[in-house]
Amino acid sequence: MDPSSCPFCHLEVPSSELEWHANSHFEVEDEDEQLARDLELAQQLALAPSSPPSSSMNSQAISDLPISRCDAQISMEEKVSCLIALQTRTTFYEIEHGLMALMKDCLESERGNTTSIVSGYIDHFQSIPSEDVGWGCGWRNIQMLSSHLLMQRHEAREVLFGGSGFVPDIPSLQRWLEIAWEKGFDELGSDHFANNIYGSKKWIGTTECAALFRSFGLRARVVDFGPKELESFYPLLPGSSLGKEVKRIHNGGKRKAIQVCGPMDGYLLARNHDVSQASSSGDEKSGCSSIPLGDSLCSKSNENLGNKFTRNSKGHQVLIDWIWNYFSDKNFTKSGNRQVVVSDKTPLYLQHDGHSRTVVGIQVKHQHNGMQQHNLLILDPGHRTADLERSLKQKVGWQKFIKRGVHTLKKPQYQLCYIDTGIANQEEVELLKTIESVFLEF
Repeated sequence: MDPSSCPFCHLEVPSSELEWHANSHFEVEDEDEQLARDLELAQQLALAPSSPPSSSMNSQAISDLPISRCDAQISMEEKVSCLIALQTRTTFYEIEHGLMALMKDCLESERGNTTSIVSGYIDHFQSIPSEDVGWGCGWRNIQMLSSHLLMQRHEAREVLFGGSGFVPDIPSLQRWLEIAWEKGFDELGSDHFANNIYGSKKWIGTTECAALFRSFGLRARVVDFGPKELESFYPLLPGSSLGKEVKRIHNGGKRKAIQVCGPMDGYLLARNHDVSQASSSGDEKSGCSSIPLGDSLCSKSNENLGNKFTRNSKGHQVLIDWIWNYFSDKNFTKSGNRQVVVSDKTPLYLQHDGHSRTVVGIQVKHQHNGMQQHNLLILDPGHRTADLERSLKQKVGWQKFIKRGVHTLKKPQYQLCYIDTGIANQEEVELLKTIESVFLEF
């Protein structure tokens, strides 16, 4: 059955349904019937044997169909069903032989006494100039984590994105985040965005990543890193200039992790008293994003505090040590040799003010003087995948794309998201709706 374009909403519909669909734009008295027809149309499109619709057409369909409506009479099941039917598989540059296999070869070819621990399979998703440069790094990191989960974890593949088995494009991910908010995940973050993210270029971050994955029952966790001086401040949402005191949650005299909400720089810090401290030097280049996010750390008082902290050059080894311990967990070691070990741990969504990247592993170099030099192994959405592939295949210049030493960590705060194994039961899912963070002091 050949599809035809609606002259009002430009949605492609079966020719036999075009007349009633077009007329429905003028029939507002029977909304229930219209919503039922929209849902029926979504199911017809999903089951149609014709070639897959284009990304632009699917984006229009996602916008027009019931998942975009806040009518209480439309059940959550119906909204999810529509989104599953209409979500679009993202397109990306696929690296021949696999990105992590090429990286592993490069790490094994290095001279010196080094040990690297890396994640298994993952695809690189770059920000595209015509689509999301300047604001899409958070979504690209979510896509990278999704590619790993879909390939490496069978239980995650069954629940992610309705069991579709593929990584959706950014508009589809935006709808999934709205569904997560409507289900009650990260209510404060939802309020910040007025419960609406679809079609916008607003920055997102670690907590949005956690909320999205938690809505599928995945155990996404958030950890904050920063100096003690910032523990009592809440870096506000974009556009703010002053910090706000954190309201502590007490239970029988014990301090608990507090609720986290908001976009990439909207951290709530909660102290974990059981954390032992370490120290080292720190200094950092921001990724490739040159567009600052709000003013959360740009007030005069916070700016001075951040500068003082980086001048002291103490503490970022806490972040490095945490990441090393995370990837080196022997319970998740899968394969490899002495020089390069493959871990079953998921990559990490690493956030700082202004940019976010995906950490896929960590390397330690044992020096002659007994000291150890660490490098984070990262994938940056701002890098072109083709350039990354070329450097890895030629084993020339790949380090500048992949490695980030402790001395490059300049920011006074970092936040990361990781995903534990397994799928939460219904009781645990309710608890996951409130995102809590553990704060580790630099």
